[in-house]
Amino acid sequence: LLSDGDLIDRVAVSAGTIQKLIAMRAGVSMALSAAIAEVGDAEACAELVRNPSADIADLSFTRMVERYGDVAELRNAMLADPRIPSHCRHMLLVEVGTALQKSPFVVALMGEARAAKVTRDACVKASVTLIEETPQREFGALVEHLRMRRDLTPGFIARIVAHGKVDFFGAVLVSLTGHSEQRIRSILAGGRDGALSALFRSAGIPVSMNAPLIAALRVWREVANGKRLAGVQEITWLMLKAIGATPGAAGPSEANRELAALLRSIHLDELRANARGHALAIAAA
Repeated sequence: LLSDGDLIDRVAVSAGTIQKLIAMRAGVSMALSAAIAEVGDAEACAELVRNPSADIADLSFTRMVERYGDVAELRNAMLADPRIPSHCRHMLLVEVGTALQKSPFVVALMGEARAAKVTRDACVKASVTLIEETPQREFGALVEHLRMRRDLTPGFIARIVAHGKVDFFGAVLVSLTGHSEQRIRSILAGGRDGALSALFRSAGIPVSMNAPLIAALRVWREVANGKRLAGVQEITWLMLKAIGATPGAAGPSEANRELAALLRSIHLDELRANARGHALAIAAA
């Protein structure tokens, strides 16, 4: 007998148990979900997210993260919910990193500076994993979210290309250049080095990154066409070679020293992961 208007009014003037009970109702409408997301307390929002019959808009998910992203109960409920949009999942990953960075145990174990670096690196790695789980139709929204947060750094771009996220890299270039998706896809799939360099320049990517990015894209093209087998370990080695950062080479330029350190880190991570995989395979044989 209660209309959405009645329930929205009750959410606005109530707190605690009443809000939770309303959030737990079967078939919560999008309008009622929006009201709970906007004025409900953290426990009510957590119950709303755990309610599989609630119709929740992307904007409502965003508001709940903005208001209560630091509350573990809600954060865990949202991370377990397949309905939440990719940009909200990224916001939650950042909140997890912030919580770890501020943890007294982590700070005591590593120190503030080291804890900040470790959690920042972990968030960047988690962002790459998030791309794998994000439907391609949501790439544009996730790119805009990262751009607004100033997370589309040269290092992040190098990392996603090294990991073969070429479609997502295309979405990044669409956002940064304003070119059409079709044009970007065409250049990435078959454009010559000059066309790729011009595209990167229009996106504001440092010129010093042209060689490693082009080297990686060449190999990923061959992999996509079935002409070559390669993975992140091989790609990062070729990217390091392109900037003279492999053993016996002259060494990277001043502009590429930070990039070289990042690529070495990715390369060693993959080397360790592959070694563990081989060891487990041998043990299971």
